[in-house]
Amino acid sequence: MVLVVDALDPKDKASVTRPEPLPSLAGAGRGELCAALTSVGVPDKQLRMRVNQLWSWMYVRGVPSFDAMTDVSKDLRARLAERYSLDRPEIVSEQVSQDGTRKWLLRLRRSGTEVAAPEIETVYIPESDRGTLCISSQVGCTLTCTFCHTGTQRLVRNLSADEIVAQILVARDRIGDWPDAVAPDDGRLLPSTERKITNIVLMGMGEPLYNFDNVKAAMAIASDGEGLSVSKRRITLSTSGVVPEIARWGGEAQTMLAISLHAVRDDLRNELVPINKKYPISELLDACRSYPGLSNARRITFEYVMLKGVNDSLADAKALVQLLKGIPAKINLIPFNPWPGSQYECSDWEQIERFAEVVNKAGYASPVRTPRGRDIFAACGQLKSESLKIRASARGGSVAQSGTAGSGQGA
Repeated sequence: MVLVVDALDPKDKASVTRPEPLPSLAGAGRGELCAALTSVGVPDKQLRMRVNQLWSWMYVRGVPSFDAMTDVSKDLRARLAERYSLDRPEIVSEQVSQDGTRKWLLRLRRSGTEVAAPEIETVYIPESDRGTLCISSQVGCTLTCTFCHTGTQRLVRNLSADEIVAQILVARDRIGDWPDAVAPDDGRLLPSTERKITNIVLMGMGEPLYNFDNVKAAMAIASDGEGLSVSKRRITLSTSGVVPEIARWGGEAQTMLAISLHAVRDDLRNELVPINKKYPISELLDACRSYPGLSNARRITFEYVMLKGVNDSLADAKALVQLLKGIPAKINLIPFNPWPGSQYECSDWEQIERFAEVVNKAGYASPVRTPRGRDIFAACGQLKSESLKIRASARGGSVAQSGTAGSGQGA
């Protein structure tokens, strides 16, 4: 099932003149809300109260316009609406998998230097007792991991903090995850929990630690107890191994951590995850052992994609157990999700089970991640928006072509 939201014929678009959109406060932090209120003449002594009012309407109730803010004066609502909006990123397409996984291709606002608006993908994965939102932190990626389709899309730019938060707002809009909202009536799985988005994983497009400050600011908004209220214990940042930023992230952001490991030898990891050439396995694991707050209650998740004949031998399983010795850890075994042009195949299921048995016997939880959303290319790492860089000599910024959901291996 694919819902195409933007169905205007490209030939017709050229003749349509659209006014320049107002700046959106959707995804804004308290500081930005304070600045916006100051700009429309709110006195200093009222700022804190007004910020709290807007914050509650935006992040507790999820209202899409200032008109809905009934405890804010009509005059202030009108002044805000003259200069700002609460518009979300445009949904270019929405796909719903047979298993209930939902994927949105989102078109961001064009920045002042971009000749066209870049696009990203966001995925919602429902289970009976939880709902996980996989969000992106960059348009494209710099890491070129060979098993990941996202890595074949060159980096366009970092996402701003509000663009990261706005993915949460779009998802909550679409699945009816606000008070008194109506859930979609499409017969697909949604959790039985009161909140439909219970977990957030930074496992979409991009390497989040290469966009540290914006990701940190966005997760502060997501975890704010007076707003979206997602517990930091339910937020997981996944990194391919930006070693110098790992301890800083744990100390400042205090979320859960996942490591895209995928190999037990440097020579193989150099091929699969090229950042390993800069930060080899030994340095990466040293950073994990000193991760702030690490304990049996706050284990690190190690992600390990199962590639047939590449990293799936029983010797690899035994080496993995030895590598992680002394680190409170969970090991997620991820059946490889194929994508067009990939050089790899998924390990045979029997081999995955044998690999998991070795890890389990060593005392590590090693769930095999059930592929979700494969039919809409929303499975782990199958994200690619087709946004491209154009050569600096020919651009005033980045170009984003029509986004077709592709595939990769990081979500």
